[in-house]
Amino acid sequence: MANLAANKRPKVVVVGVGNILLKDEGIGVHVAYALQKLPSPEDVDLEIIDGGTSPDVFLTLKGMDKLIVIDAARIGDEPGTIYHFQVDNLAYTPEGITSAHQISFLQTLKVMDCLGLNPRDITILGVEPKEIDWGLEPSEQLQHKIPQIIELILEEVNKCRPET
Repeated sequence: MANLAANKRPKVVVVGVGNILLKDEGIGVHVAYALQKLPSPEDVDLEIIDGGTSPDVFLTLKGMDKLIVIDAARIGDEPGTIYHFQVDNLAYTPEGITSAHQISFLQTLKVMDCLGLNPRDITILGVEPKEIDWGLEPSEQLQHKIPQIIELILEEVNKCRPET
């Protein structure tokens, strides 16, 4: 990210995805709402989006230098475990398991790549859910993780700041 021109503010898009009707499945959206309440950095063009369960939201994004995605990720560790992925760490298989969002995030990234919409830098923060059941709030365990998730997002945003 240091290669950005000194006078250009890097554009960072944070997308929280998930279904807020299913407790921890909506953790990404809850984090996005919490992040929107904080002041934006002056030297970064930060856009925070509630991506809900629509993979189409990614196809509307353009001109970003970095994309940060937050979502529930059931991998099998302790609930509240935060996973930090780069796209290169994830295996794409066309017939792979799709999420509750009907099309997998990796499938959406493939489409974005074909359309020339992918930013140079994509970070995915996955959070191990405790409960995926009817309810409008994340489990208490995941609610306590929101400040830590926001801290990780802000660390990623800081990596994009222009060098002075």
